Amino acid sequence: MLYSDTVMDHFNNPRNVGVITDADGVGEVGNPTCGDMMKITITVEDDRIADIKFQTLGCGAAIATSSIVTEMAKGMTLQEAAAITKQEVADALGGLPSPKMHCSVLATDGLKAAVEDYLAKQGREPISSKIESADPNFDPHAH
Repeated sequence: MLYSDTVMDHFNNPRNVGVITDADGVGEVGNPTCGDMMKITITVEDDRIADIKFQTLGCGAAIATSSIVTEMAKGMTLQEAAAITKQEVADALGGLPSPKMHCSVLATDGLKAAVEDYLAKQGREPISSKIESADPNFDPHAH
């Protein structure tokens, strides 16, 4: 399986690794089929993602998609970040082999879950009701 140089760069030098201890929103998602687990933590200022970190247990593609989605989302509004698609993630990485596209779904769902967690803590309406998830079984409240 061949990966783009961008995928390899994000795998070998992942950006925004770690956890924000006093995070405003936390998204934890997993894929029971492949065993990948992802946790995304965010801080929010003026409805924008001020800081974002990830922890991922998974293959190189899972780590690369986590890394790129955090770079893409930083500075975005919550609405913009929650609307990032798996295809946009794959394109930003210079493409993903089709058996690894589920990793970009995991990354976008983890980001959406963190945004939804923040909104729920603020007593605000979820964004997911306005955005179609790539995974029909996606539940932002499942941990």
